[in-house]
This record gives sequence, structure tokens and C-alpha cells, in this order.
Amino acid sequence: MLVPLSWLKDYVELPKNPADLVERLTLAGLESSGLYVYGLPVPEGLRVKAENAGLPWDRDKIVVAKVLKIEKHPDAEKLKMVTVDYGAGEPKTVITGAPNIAPGQSGMKVVLGLKGSRYFYTDKDGKKTVFTLEPKKLRGIDNDAMCMSNFELGIAEDHDGIIILDDADPAPGTPLQDLLGDIVVELDVLPNMARCLSLLGIAREVAALTGGTVREPDLSVPTVADSASVKVEIENPKLCPRYSATIIRDVTIGPAPRWLGSRLRYAGMRPISNAVDITNYVMLEYGQPLHAFDYDVLVKRAGGVPTITVRSAKPGEKIKTLDGQDRELSPEDLVIADTVGAIAIAGVMGGLDTEVTATTKTILLESASFDFVSVRKTARKFNLFSEASTRFSKGVHPEVVGPAAKRAAQLFHQHAGGKVLSGVVDNYPAPLPPRVIELNKSEIHRVLGFELPPEEVERVLTALQFKVEPTLWGWTVTTPPTRLDIQAGAADLIEELARVSGYDKLPESLLAQEMPPPIGNRTLELEEHVRDLLVNEGLSEAITYSLSSEEAEGKLNPQSPGTVVPGLSVALKNPISPDRGILRRTLLPGLLAVAKANLESTDRVAMFELGPVFLPVAGQLPDEPARLAVVLTGRRGTAAWDQPAEKLPAADFYDLKGVVEQLAADLHLPKVAFQTVKTVPHLHPGRAAELLVAGQPVGTFGELHPKVAKAFEFKDRAVLVAELDLAAVLKLVPDRYPYRPFSTYPPAKRDLAVVVADDLPSEKVKAELVAAGGDLLSGVELFDVYRGDTLPPGTKSLAFALSYQAADRTLGDKEIQKAHEKIEGRLKHVLKAQIRGKDLT
Repeated sequence: MLVPLSWLKDYVELPKNPADLVERLTLAGLESSGLYVYGLPVPEGLRVKAENAGLPWDRDKIVVAKVLKIEKHPDAEKLKMVTVDYGAGEPKTVITGAPNIAPGQSGMKVVLGLKGSRYFYTDKDGKKTVFTLEPKKLRGIDNDAMCMSNFELGIAEDHDGIIILDDADPAPGTPLQDLLGDIVVELDVLPNMARCLSLLGIAREVAALTGGTVREPDLSVPTVADSASVKVEIENPKLCPRYSATIIRDVTIGPAPRWLGSRLRYAGMRPISNAVDITNYVMLEYGQPLHAFDYDVLVKRAGGVPTITVRSAKPGEKIKTLDGQDRELSPEDLVIADTVGAIAIAGVMGGLDTEVTATTKTILLESASFDFVSVRKTARKFNLFSEASTRFSKGVHPEVVGPAAKRAAQLFHQHAGGKVLSGVVDNYPAPLPPRVIELNKSEIHRVLGFELPPEEVERVLTALQFKVEPTLWGWTVTTPPTRLDIQAGAADLIEELARVSGYDKLPESLLAQEMPPPIGNRTLELEEHVRDLLVNEGLSEAITYSLSSEEAEGKLNPQSPGTVVPGLSVALKNPISPDRGILRRTLLPGLLAVAKANLESTDRVAMFELGPVFLPVAGQLPDEPARLAVVLTGRRGTAAWDQPAEKLPAADFYDLKGVVEQLAADLHLPKVAFQTVKTVPHLHPGRAAELLVAGQPVGTFGELHPKVAKAFEFKDRAVLVAELDLAAVLKLVPDRYPYRPFSTYPPAKRDLAVVVADDLPSEKVKAELVAAGGDLLSGVELFDVYRGDTLPPGTKSLAFALSYQAADRTLGDKEIQKAHEKIEGRLKHVLKAQIRGKDLT
């Protein structure tokens, strides 16, 4: 929530240095996620990003001015000459093209920038740039000043004309800093502090933290004797415990006062009209969303006195909302309706048919309380998250309905000329009684671990507007009519005591006993070891969402990418968004999406993820096996001075195989083998393999199927993916593994080229080599694969580099030749291989 400090100051005294306020709020659970400074120098100790610091407005160069007259420029149709009094002797004439003033007008107050003023400007390239105002001629007339807009001052990004101030604003010559300069604090309001989604809620927190007093608005407003002609009915008080309707007639719809619009703008809302701005202002002030209906339209629809009914929508019922969209409702949606049909989706958005327009003369002002779960579900269903639905979905106390309605009625009377009718209709069938909690001193000590002085307990709770009555053992505490979060009784009160008194003031104490010796968790340790090994291989770790969608997972099906197959996933009953409706059953969709995003800023991606997937089990909680996924795509390496990027080859199947092979070797997995596989849907059938450990399949890897790559929006590039059953892999990691000393005697190198069937994997040839070579064969490396016309049809030539070595002696030629011939014999006998150079020339 954006909190302008000049606005907050209306309700509570603030510390002189804003940095102190930000620190104290953060320590109390209202963390600041951003700071914005408008027109002021950045206070000491306040850390503000450069782009949020804006431009300080020189006190002697950017001032308030009063327009004396406006004339047309003699040589430019769109330019005007504005003569202003800026409190410095002779009036000054400036030239402007602002569309929101016209020749013949006078009397309004504007913002004048004098020579040397710094302001924002959009250059010819469309870039926002800082300029310094210098004298120059505009169509032959000297000009050394300018009437300034919100954009030029850094207040907003719109270009809707110059700033028009209120008549009651300070006299000409007043520095603009004193009028519009402000500091805005952005607070992250957590769900348990939803009461702070209002200026008054934050003011109460500040008062409790600083020992100040909250100044609440005076809610007095004159009324006329006519009673409100409207009926209010509530079908289900659980969904709507309170609904208040106030009728205000003779309103004039137009711009809101400058001060109100400025506060809304600093709070992140765009001023629209006095009707909209007043309801938004009160929502930000009290945290109670409001809605205004055109009362005359309701009367016309009803053919007399309208009846407002809060009910569940009928099956198939439709409404056109304020955004112009036709929306089909269901009984799960709560609506505001009259005798004709739905006129608003409760707590979410109003209907277009009854909206307030420029011709509206009478308003029905709604102030109501709705069930937060109902509002949250409907807002998520229609993806209509607004300031109002956000507040309702986190809970608004019914007791706030009345004060907010009175405050809005007061502002409509003051700034729209409205006459407030007496006899407000307030249907309150389900009052929410305050909670009464017994708070014992011993319980405070038990929970916090130390004594809190009684006077501090009473100070904190009283400052937070709890009613506190001392008892023999502690206090009887009654919750205020703004708190819905006190659910756990004394524990919640004790948390408030610790939070407001200051977590930083909690005393430190050592444990009474020594910590027990740590017990290792082999699974977690091995997972961390896998992470280290993959990072050492040049991969980066990614962490993606556990929530996915059927459409994203369906992209892995090359036959019909994106097709939803129901029942294969664990679906959420209340998903946070349509894109997060199921628990993932594979790591690949999330990791591929991250890889695609990374390719926009780099030409090489090598990443991995460790995490659980969720597989449905009938009648039980889902199974959560751990998985390891790897994605490689783009260039094989990084460019260098002697090897430019365009000459680097792209990563291919064997790069990924090398990663998997190296991981298996580093984990000392037993009997590692690879075999081709053609049944994995998301992998290219001719470029895929399965990893076997001790004869057990533990995962697959290979090149992504072209149709799948296209579904994930990878262009013409190979994408290599692997997904391993991490739990199965880790179970096969040995607790201990043997090693033998390396030989100090030199190895003897021999090459061997064999011709075998084209479909025979090289892994099988290598296995036979190792079996035949025995202890003397210390190394086998495949270095060439050849297919050509010189070979028999359907065959290929595999060339291996063999190393012969003994641990206790230097091998002689006869011994090496004997071992070599033994290998050749086994290959001929078992694999029907032919030896090139002997059987084939």
C-alpha cells in the first residue's frame, strides 16, 4: 500500500525524520518495499532508489502563480500567452500549449517554473530526460518561464495539461514544495494485518509505536428531512452481515478538489471525477470499499421505490460490469440486485447499467460488509483484482461500514453539493460482537520467556484501541471494532505486545542445556552433493513453481501439445490463478519456461532443478517423489578472442550425455549403462536414451521432440532435456566405494577398429572389451564412428583407444599382444564383429 506521509500526518503525529518511521514500522511487521520522494530533498537516512527520488523542486524557482489573463498567441493557433502573478513584483507572461486552459479565462492558480528550473521532458527518441529551463523565443516572443504539468514535475506519467490548483491554495509565490512536496512509503501489508490497508489503520499502528494519539475525522454532516426511499434485503447474513444505503441528491458530477486528487495520485490511484474519487478516498482512509449507484436509474428500473437485495446469483444470470464485459454468474457468486436483475458483483465490481455518469443527480451510496471467502473466490474466478476486492477478500469489519458511509456523505456534501437524506437504511442482521479475552501475566511470561511490565502491557493494548480492565491475575481485554485477526485469544494479544514493544528489545538468553550432537540426514546431504556436482559441471540451479497448469504439462505431448487430459494431475480446489491450478507432475515445463526466458538475454542455457513432483494416489495424499531435471540449449561454450560465438557449435545429445555420465561417475553409481529408447513422448525418437544403474532404469534424457520444442516457443535450435528419478538414484549411491592405487608403470596404447551391425550400441561393444581385457585393460575410449561405402551395408566402424597397464610391472610386447588378441577373439565370437585391418581392409 502506498502511504503519502502528508496524508498520514492528518491523523497522527509523525517522527521528524521519515527514516525513523520507516524503521519502526518495518520492525513492527509493516515492511517498506519502496520509497518515493516528490519535490523534496531526500531526508538523511532514507534509502531511496535513484529512479524514485524524482527532482527536488527549487523553492525559489518553482512556485504557485495566479492567472491574471489568457490571450491567444498572435502567430500560433495552439499556443496561449498566460499572464501570471507569481508574488515577485511585476506579473510575468509565459507561453504554453496546455489543452486544459483557454483564452479569456482567469483567476485560477497554476504552477510556474522560472529560469533555471529542472524538469522532465520527452526527447525526440521518446526517452524521459531532465532539462533545465532556459530563456528562448517561441514563435517570435521571448519566454523564460513555463506553466508546469504533473509529468514535468515527476508526479505522474500523463500529459493531460498543466496543473490547476484550488482557489484556497496558498498565495502566489509560495514554493511548490510546501504544497505538493511529499514522501510516499510503500508498505507490504501481510494478510494478518489487513486492518492496515487504510490510512487510519496505519495511523493507529504509528500511535502505538510512538506513544501518540490518533485524530479521527469529524463525521458531522447536515441532512435534509426527507427519508431515504429504498428497501434493503439480505438473503444470507453469513455472506453479507451488514448493508447500508445512503441517498444523496442534487449532486454535481465534476472534478474533485486538487488536494483530494493529489492524495489519490500519490496513493497510486488516478483521479477521475468527484464521485469516483470520494469513494476511493474513503476506501483508502477507512479501508472500507464503497460503491455509488445512480439512484434515478434504480427508481426507473423498479417503477417506484427500489429494493436492493443481496443474494446469490441465479444459474446463468448475466451482468455487464463497469469494464464493459458481459459476465455469466453462478450461485457461488454474491450479487447486489434489484427487482430487474443483478446491478453489481458484491465486493468486486459494479454494473454498467447503474453507474454514476456526468448527468447523475441523485446517488445511492453503498457501504457494506461481505464474506471475504466469497469475494476472494469470485474475484479469482473473473480475474478482477482491484483495490476494493483486495480489501474485502482479506476481511473488513462490519463496524467500519457506518463511519465510512458518513465520511463519504460528508465529502459528497462538501465537494459535490449533495444533500444527504436523513434516515439511512442500515440492515445489520448479523452484528459481530467483540471478543473478550482473559490475559494472564503468567501466560505472557510463559510465551515470551520474560516479564513485561504491567504498565507497558496496558500502554500497548490501549494504544491499539483494545479496552483493558485490570483483574487479580492480569487483564480482561475487549477487541476494538476494527480487528478481525484476533482469533487465537491470549496468544494473539501477546504477539501484539511483543511486536509493538519491539522485537529488537527482547532479551537474549542461552539454552539451559547443551545442544545435542547433530544427526546427519543422508538424503539431504546427497541432494546437496548433487547440486555441487552439477554446478561444478557448469550448470546453474533454477527453482520453479510447484504449481502448474494442465495446458503447460500438456505441451509435452507431441501428438496434441496443450491438450488437457483430466485426472492425471492433482488439482487444487482453490487455485491462486488459472495458470497455477494443479500440482506439477514433472519438472520440465517450469524449467523449459525459465530456459526460454533466459535465451532472450544469452545464447547459452545450462540449468538444472531438484524438487518434488506430485502424482495422484486414489483416496490418499499424492505421492511426492524427488526428481532431477536438466536443460541444455544454445552454444556449447562461451566465446573467446580466438573463437567467436558464431563459430561455436550448438550443444547436442552428447553434451547432455556427458553431463549425466559425469554425474553418475562422481556419485560412484554401480554398473552404469545407457540404452536407446523410443517410447518417451516428449523426446526425439532417434536421439533419446535411458540411464540404467545396476540394471535399474532411473531416468531418460535426449533431445526435445521438435513439436514439443515448438509448443514451448523454442525456435530453430536443439533443446536437450533430462529427467531422473532422484530418489532412485540416491538409493543406489554406495555408502563406501573401493579404489585402487594408480600404477607407476607406463601404459601401452593400442587402437582397435571393429565393424559391427549399425544398430548395435557402442556401449555393448565397450562392455565386451572390458570383460575380455580383464585387469590389464586400464582404459577404453571411443574416438571414431564411421559409416561409408567401403563397409558392408548395414554396418558401422567403431574405433577405440585401448590402454594396457599393470600395477606391478612394465608390460612386454608379447603380453600386450596376447591380451589384444583375446579381446579381438571375444568380439568376433560374441558380437560377430570384424576387425578392420585383418578381416576387412
